[in-house]
Amino acid sequence: MDDNGLQGLARFAYELGHLKQSARTGWWMVGVSHPESVAEHTLRTALLGFVVAEMEGADAARTAVLCLFHDVAETRTGDIPRMGKEYVQAAPAVNVTADQVRDLPAEAAAAVAGAVDEYEAQESIEARLAHDADRLECLVQAREYQVQGYEQVGPWIESSRADLRSVTAKRLAAACLEVSPGDWWRGFLDQRWQSTGE
Repeated sequence: MDDNGLQGLARFAYELGHLKQSARTGWWMVGVSHPESVAEHTLRTALLGFVVAEMEGADAARTAVLCLFHDVAETRTGDIPRMGKEYVQAAPAVNVTADQVRDLPAEAAAAVAGAVDEYEAQESIEARLAHDADRLECLVQAREYQVQGYEQVGPWIESSRADLRSVTAKRLAAACLEVSPGDWWRGFLDQRWQSTGE
């Protein structure tokens, strides 16, 4: 790899950093003044995608990769919420990604563009499971905001659940609606107290 390729990768690394600063703007509609970033959303989406794909017998690593790159175009377009998409047309993600990877070494450019192409085409089981993971993450985030007192998140929960396709994702969504977001740490504390006899 020559210096130009390395410099292209360096610029791409800095560009990806903007996902840490880009807010998931749809939550502003329900009063969340400081919603999670696109990067935060992407991390949990990839983790959920990995486990859902494992349970569905698909390629979990590939599914996680598709999740990692599914919103990478938002470094240039920003996060456009569903309501905004009624009025604003962004360039297709595959076109944005083609611009983003133009200066990358050929192997890296092909890998990133291929992941975005596959996710957008929704033809592979991994792409469909990555989409499910994206919707599951939105549902889980909505539940967390709901517990924090944001009462108008119901439409996010309902639309995310309606978009799910795999059996595992549907069952996990139902479980997420039954379990409180704080149950994981309360369960940890209960186990800790039982094991120490306190």
